[in-house]
Amino acid sequence: MQSRGMQSTINVQLAPGVSVVDLKQHLKGFYEKEEFVVVLPDDQAPHTKYVQGSNGCHINVFPDRIPGRAIIISVIDNLVKGASGQALQNLNLMMGIPENTGLSCMPLFP
Repeated sequence: MQSRGMQSTINVQLAPGVSVVDLKQHLKGFYEKEEFVVVLPDDQAPHTKYVQGSNGCHINVFPDRIPGRAIIISVIDNLVKGASGQALQNLNLMMGIPENTGLSCMPLFP
């Protein structure tokens, strides 16, 4: 049951010679220093219950049944990672304070 959150399912056409594994490795490298983005291991599907009440985004890549295509699934708690959490994260960056200030421990309702 999903009480809150947002899931995005993105279908992509892979460039010639690029595999699903290559795409996942690229995403892992791109996000490796990002505190709020987690590229999940293996076939683990992102689920909103694991990001609820957080500023986090969980993402994973899966092969499509159509050759040369991939499916990217990401989830966020849109009440936190949405406008309010993103605004606070941006303010922190603009003010030169740690990006995660005020975002590590969120009140949660419902």
